[in-house]
Amino acid sequence: MTSRTVTLLDVARAAGVSKSTVSDALQGSGRVAEATRDRVRAVAEQLGYRPNSAARRLRRASTGAVGLHLPATATRLDYYMNLAFGAVERAQEDGLDMVLLAPSAAAGGRIASRVDGLLVIDPEAGDSAVPGLLEAGVPVVTGERYLGPATGPSGAVVCDNAASLTALLDHVTEHGARRPALLAPSGSSAWATALRATAGSWGRAHGVAVTLRTVPFAATPAEAEAATRELLAAEPAVDAVICAPDGSAPGVLRAAAALGRKVGGSGGTYPGAAPTGTHRGGVLDGNDPSGTPTGAHPSGTPTGTHPSGVPATNDPGAPPGGGLLVASCVDGTATRGAQPPVTAVDLRPAAYGRACAELLCDILGGRAAPDTVRLHAWTLETRASTASTG
Repeated sequence: MTSRTVTLLDVARAAGVSKSTVSDALQGSGRVAEATRDRVRAVAEQLGYRPNSAARRLRRASTGAVGLHLPATATRLDYYMNLAFGAVERAQEDGLDMVLLAPSAAAGGRIASRVDGLLVIDPEAGDSAVPGLLEAGVPVVTGERYLGPATGPSGAVVCDNAASLTALLDHVTEHGARRPALLAPSGSSAWATALRATAGSWGRAHGVAVTLRTVPFAATPAEAEAATRELLAAEPAVDAVICAPDGSAPGVLRAAAALGRKVGGSGGTYPGAAPTGTHRGGVLDGNDPSGTPTGAHPSGTPTGTHPSGVPATNDPGAPPGGGLLVASCVDGTATRGAQPPVTAVDLRPAAYGRACAELLCDILGGRAAPDTVRLHAWTLETRASTASTG
């Protein structure tokens, strides 16, 4: 029996209770004993039951609000604050208030009684709060995919993070890098997982070993500086550092300055640079998440060859004290205001928050089917930090 054919009646029969008891147990409402509620939920999960969100919404009174769950680190990162503002703005256009949930919120049943739907942003497979939110009995839209074992969301808005890191790696090698490195985020979010995997797959495809160092998901500039110092001390031939965490790029620049490594060019335009914003990730609206975003940065370089035509394998790289290219996987005030300004992927967080809230509103309003996946566009902003250093 597939998840699309399982009904409340099927669950009721398997659990030995009434259909109304199953409905109350799964929605966290009614006077249902905790043991019965747990048994019903276990049976529903075993059978693969997926609630009909449209029918469920008709059965329950609207609260006029939706909930927003952000990672615990969100309060000190520009990215999530901008995302939240975009989500709030879009929800209000449909007359819905936005309730910010505590990072540890896991009482799905109680939350479901206060909101019509939920946005869960960058869900970690290891976050104990997420399964309860996904099973809260209301439509749930995730920002990025959820890689954990719990029931999947009603919909998702995703970025092609593999394509954005590929664009950065292609860009730094096109501007002279032979030994790129990635300060990769820890954790089990889809974003962190994709970046770590892409560093390996890109390196194998191009015959270039991408040096990988893992840093906290929300690494501070000080943590990024320490990681970069250790990286360059251990691997002095590294000539490009791509840092993943939002706001951490200034730490990489400080480490480079302390070690006498010149970063990029003198600023402004530079020979061979693509105009800012040339490389873009495209948007796909539909149920098939497998398509490659339009405008993903192409690589026409033969495997194992540097874009300049020089074989990339066994390259000794730059000597200690040579130039260093610096880029970031997340754009923001820290990258735009740095000296020199840092090349970065603009994930357009306010627009991303709007897109997540829009999909949830569309599902609540019957304008989008459950299981819809929409892809969100990114832009590669090229700046002086990846100018050829000579």
